[in-house]
Amino acid sequence: MINQNKIPQATAKRLPLYYRFLNNLHIQGKSRVSSKELSEAMKVDSATIRRDFSYFGALGKKGYGYNVEYLLGFFRKTLDQDENTPVALIGVGNLGTAFLNYNFTKNNNTKIEVAFDADKRKVGKTIGDIQVHHIDDLEGNLENISVAILTVPVSEAQNITDRLVKAGVSGILNFTPARITVPENVRVHHIDLAVELQSLAYFMKHYPLENEREE
Repeated sequence: MINQNKIPQATAKRLPLYYRFLNNLHIQGKSRVSSKELSEAMKVDSATIRRDFSYFGALGKKGYGYNVEYLLGFFRKTLDQDENTPVALIGVGNLGTAFLNYNFTKNNNTKIEVAFDADKRKVGKTIGDIQVHHIDDLEGNLENISVAILTVPVSEAQNITDRLVKAGVSGILNFTPARITVPENVRVHHIDLAVELQSLAYFMKHYPLENEREE
């Protein structure tokens, strides 16, 4: 039995990337892959990949590489890919609409099931097969949903968050610039696109990739 608490967070964040790449290899009919091939395709050094995989035991054989089907099944169970995760989307603006139209088509276990907005012109409409409900009806439409995506105006972020938490949501993907406050039992991942772009530009300028490869 794997103790998930002993897996570094950096490793945990790479697991979905490994799973996606392995799934693509499986679709292409490839039966095995080396850490070098994984490294070149994913831009992660092979030592890091071997270290990541070592937390889960002996997943590969020296000189043979990794069995794609076995790894795929292993990471599917590790990432609970056999369990469905219904998601609520709060805020159907430009970004929210894009989420509904995309709706994580490559991840069969994760799907937006319900959406909310305060704009009466959007309420009742169906976008990407998902009906938009009024934000006033939030609490009555979150049955069996523990994850929410937040794409609302900054001024509404904390208020909506409080309502989500009271309704039983325990995970929030926050796309607003607001740093929302939640109880200790609720996990929030902040994604500020402007900050990420600034960070990207800074690293491009001050940390050229060729320098990283030499280290």
